[in-house]
Amino acid sequence: MPSMDTFLSIDEVARRTGLSAHTLRYYERIGLIGPVARGSDGRRRYSAADVAWIGFLLRLRGTRMPVASMQAFARLRAAGDHTAGERRQMLEKHLATVVAEIATLQHSAAALADKIAHYRRLEDTGAAPQPSSRRKR
Repeated sequence: MPSMDTFLSIDEVARRTGLSAHTLRYYERIGLIGPVARGSDGRRRYSAADVAWIGFLLRLRGTRMPVASMQAFARLRAAGDHTAGERRQMLEKHLATVVAEIATLQHSAAALADKIAHYRRLEDTGAAPQPSSRRKR
């Protein structure tokens, strides 16, 4: 992460975050990232705070938060600290969705594990037909 007095180019931020420069510009255009400071050459110069915010956006994206919800969160953040309660509520609601999705995935993973164990037992007892090397026509 850059220090407080060091700025990164869009290519450096892209390398650090795994996002493309195109995606970073898109995020700025749709309001996920606030206007990025520009150098005297007109090029974007990302601060440590910008990079930290992008990292948080990536975590939200990793939880499958919809872009529209991320935009709403970004607007509240930009409005200031008086929106902290609304942002907390948004995150609590999203966390409940994530926890429910995790429970669903755990249930599905257990069902898959049971089915795999079933097929292994069939294979071990010789009850399962072995895959044929001949193709059916």
